[in-house]
Amino acid sequence: MDFIELIKAAVFGIIEGITEWLPISSTGHMLLLNQFLTMNVSADFWDMFLVVIQLGAILAVCVIFFHQLNPFSPSKTGLQKRQTWTLWGKTIVACLPAAVIGIPLDDWMEEHLGSPYVIAAALIVYGIAFIVIENAREKKASASLPGVGDGQLRPAPKHFAVTANTAEIATRSELADADARVQSVDELDWKTAIGIGLFQVLSMVPGTSRSGSTIIGGLLLGCSRAAVAEFTFYLAIPVMAGASGLRLVKYFLKGNVFSANEAAILLMGCVVAFAISLLVIRFLMSFIRKHDFKPFGWYRIVLGVAVIAYFALVA
Repeated sequence: MDFIELIKAAVFGIIEGITEWLPISSTGHMLLLNQFLTMNVSADFWDMFLVVIQLGAILAVCVIFFHQLNPFSPSKTGLQKRQTWTLWGKTIVACLPAAVIGIPLDDWMEEHLGSPYVIAAALIVYGIAFIVIENAREKKASASLPGVGDGQLRPAPKHFAVTANTAEIATRSELADADARVQSVDELDWKTAIGIGLFQVLSMVPGTSRSGSTIIGGLLLGCSRAAVAEFTFYLAIPVMAGASGLRLVKYFLKGNVFSANEAAILLMGCVVAFAISLLVIRFLMSFIRKHDFKPFGWYRIVLGVAVIAYFALVA
């Protein structure tokens, strides 16, 4: 057993667990980390590991949201069980665009769009998008309160309780979320779910971030941060399970088999990704109740610029 490789796998598991759910691109971070911490494994195993390690992160979603996703829960009423099945239906339908477009282009994308400069560009572009979108949402919501914006009295956001000092005690990000059309996944209609699924196709470009593309889509389509983040977690289950299964099939069809050391490395990565994901998902759901996504946008921009600078110097 190679303990050094197990430690490396644990580090990759930590990065996967953190970046899979934050809108900052897990694949981008994993590919960049590989520039500095290379695992002593075959190219086929590395390509498979990069995707299949996501299974640990998926399991964390299943654990945290087990009740919401379980249509057989004895504590649910008949109506609640039907609503759960409907939620699963919306989740599967929203995944179809990525499956239809992504599966045929998977190998081409991996071969042509995995360069550090593509990753850096995607980090920067979508970082800017987060900042612009959040600023626009906050401006629109703030203008609906008396004493805010141009001072004209307009109807307050429908989900926000207005008080004499509302404009003082509420953050701009809270106002923006209160103004959202979709406040929870239960309010998510089929059209919006499919729209979010179409935005998920953008994540095929490394550095974009699957969660980042779907969150941007959800915000543009009128979802609150909590609603789109939760739906993004649900979308990850079929998407990442399918991607992992496809990658495993390709791996074995090439005649590869796991050695004991490789199996231990993969297991280590998945277990660590699961444990870290439990913490990160809970953190994100708590964070976005009072904060917007702009800090992640600025992080993406800074990281993208740093990547360009680094590879320009070492090239």
